[in-house]
Amino acid sequence: MRMSFQPAIKIDRILSVDDTPANLALIEAILEEEGYAITSVNDGAAALEMIKSNPPDLILLDVMMPEIDGYEVTRQVRQMNLTTYIPILLITAHDHADVVCGLDAGADEFVRKPVDADELIARVRSLLRLKRSIDEREQMMLQRQDFIAHLTHDLRTPLVAADMMLKLFRKEAFCPLSPEMHEAVGALIRSNQNLLEMVNTLLEVQSYDAGAKKFTPIPCNLWEISQEVVQQLAPIAEDKGIELKLELIGKNLEDLGRVTVTGDCLELHRMLGNLIGNSLKFTDKGFVHVQLIPVPEGDRTLLIKVQDSGPGIPADEIAGLFQRFRKGNHKQAGSGLGLHLVQRILEVHDGSISVESELGQGTTFTVQLPIEASVSQR
Repeated sequence: MRMSFQPAIKIDRILSVDDTPANLALIEAILEEEGYAITSVNDGAAALEMIKSNPPDLILLDVMMPEIDGYEVTRQVRQMNLTTYIPILLITAHDHADVVCGLDAGADEFVRKPVDADELIARVRSLLRLKRSIDEREQMMLQRQDFIAHLTHDLRTPLVAADMMLKLFRKEAFCPLSPEMHEAVGALIRSNQNLLEMVNTLLEVQSYDAGAKKFTPIPCNLWEISQEVVQQLAPIAEDKGIELKLELIGKNLEDLGRVTVTGDCLELHRMLGNLIGNSLKFTDKGFVHVQLIPVPEGDRTLLIKVQDSGPGIPADEIAGLFQRFRKGNHKQAGSGLGLHLVQRILEVHDGSISVESELGQGTTFTVQLPIEASVSQR
């Protein structure tokens, strides 16, 4: 005997909230007949507790309730860190002002009293279709992020191995190399390192997007971190004949005590490395100057400026400069992830970045960092 198994049919769960028992009974009678699972509560506080513990697929919410009205319940639901989106359908007997207030609080739709059964069913179906569409899109995004994470992780292993082997070749560990072979191996090493850097940046961005990034906030001296970054990037500047200079604005020794911020030092190092490295990449001649401006007395913000003499950025490209995978028209344009990662790191440190640029006159990036940031995943 052949047995076939059918997938279980999901029953949509609806939470109905109203302080009038007769209204709850009417909603239940209409929607249970359509096959929905209805849970009814008669006040906003009970509804909020239920939403936190067992989020429904849809919320039907009366506007006028004592203590916590429908608007406040809506606002609190929208502030919850829920794993899926929950549509909210407000039920009101009032006028246009109610609709505006409810939509502003975060509601998706309205039904007016007295409730018409056909209209209620149609709006419930519409919002549940919306929820399924949003859930499917989020699921696809999660699958894509998981795929990217695994792919980049798998790519990184052979790239690291190739980097080690190529460096051994350059050291003539296996056989003598002609000058032409030295040049060819050097080109291979640079190409492999560029690809490895791109993969590492993509892994970092993926960690932020997935909420998997862990932070260790401690006091970080930005002057020392900047010195390390500039020292690491100095060979790139030397190869291109660019002046790379780091400067602490201020002549007093106490200025050094005003460049320490609370944050994740490794992430701040990565932020500066990407920002300064980006300026070096797009500057073919001239300079890249990095300035630390200590926190003034009575202020709580540290400034970092990175100025270059590069070609400048077109005005129409500045607005999207920090978007992920944004690629400019410059011949050195890379994956479009470096500046996006800079912004993500600054966001979790309560910092910000701005840019000023003029074609042919270079670009200046200005970072603002509070000295006591509340480091958290966003």
